[in-house]
Amino acid sequence: MNHTVKDRFLRYVQIDTQANPYSDTAPSTAKQLDLTKVLSEELTAMNIDHEISEQGYIYASLPSNSDKADIPKVFFCSHIDTAFDCSGTDVKPIVHENYQGGDIHLPDDGEQIISVEKFPELKDKIGDDIITASGLTLLGADDKSGLACIMDALYLLTQNPEIKHGDVKALFTTDEEIGRGVKFVELEKIGADFGYTLDSGDVGHFEYENFSANGALLKIKGVSAHPGYAKGKMEHASRIAADILSRLPKDTLSPESTEGKEGFIHPNKIEGMLEEASIEFIIRSFETEKLDEYQNIIIDTTKEVLKNYPGSSYTFETHLQYRNMKDVVDQYPHIIDIAKRGMVNAGVTPHIGSIRGGTDGSVLSHMGLPCPNLFSGQHSIHSKLEWTTVQDMQKAVNTVLEIIKIVEQES
Repeated sequence: MNHTVKDRFLRYVQIDTQANPYSDTAPSTAKQLDLTKVLSEELTAMNIDHEISEQGYIYASLPSNSDKADIPKVFFCSHIDTAFDCSGTDVKPIVHENYQGGDIHLPDDGEQIISVEKFPELKDKIGDDIITASGLTLLGADDKSGLACIMDALYLLTQNPEIKHGDVKALFTTDEEIGRGVKFVELEKIGADFGYTLDSGDVGHFEYENFSANGALLKIKGVSAHPGYAKGKMEHASRIAADILSRLPKDTLSPESTEGKEGFIHPNKIEGMLEEASIEFIIRSFETEKLDEYQNIIIDTTKEVLKNYPGSSYTFETHLQYRNMKDVVDQYPHIIDIAKRGMVNAGVTPHIGSIRGGTDGSVLSHMGLPCPNLFSGQHSIHSKLEWTTVQDMQKAVNTVLEIIKIVEQES
């Protein structure tokens, strides 16, 4: 089979689309628009109507070819950007054809090894064509595998008019990796009843619950003094911040000590001098009400530490980042059922799980557009060991097509 999804994927990952959380522009990096342009050109070649927003979003629409009326409008979503955590510049994708087992050594950095010990799922990929980067960058399967799968599904619909479908919509976003993926989205431009992000992992992975998430900023104001005459006077803000961090839970409630449905408190940025210091936190829980509990742990720890620094003070601010999509998607069980049956029809066994993070779908769901998360074949995301397989992406394409068929057939 000529997997055209492979060709799209290889083309997309070589375009640098790394987002920047410290930019205040939208998109956060202009280079994301380079891929927006390529996607637009491909959609134009397919004669698919689409619109591009100033933030680089693409809203695409393929009209119904069915004689039936009132077919629910389904959409599929993926994001253009790659993570800030690992370089996305000069990605050199490598196709390891007909994988026959064993560790995969990445040629441009001998220390980068995709091992069977670390990735036992490789044992299920014998005979597949595995795609990796060269060892110096991430690959970009998160979420260019999703992009390639949706684009290829749209292409196959245009080439096979015997596949009957209702209106099919697509949304491609920028800056998802920095939490702004649908910040500027206009629901009326999507024009759908429900949808699915393709932003999950191995074949069959399907999630309709995720972390609820807050961001928090703790600021410490200390007391400055000349270091030569500081005894009994100086209260070093950076030392106070370090003391606070040392007292926060380590064996529980930290990313490195939790899994499954366990939440955490994570200090992801620290800045400090003598008189002022700050700690940025991300706070995560599958139970939204526990976010307040976790925030109070930070506040109570800070108050306890400041008992030893009578001249110092603090401020603590939080902001909502996203919420658990399960609160919304549970009200639409039919879209869960459609996804499961679509996978089965495509020869894929569903594996229902939870996202220890967020997707555009979680935000869209709480905006009123239910949107759980389908697999697109991602492994070891945000790292130099990222990989996917051509065959897994093809299974995602087939699943999208089967979902579209079910929606039309059962209308």
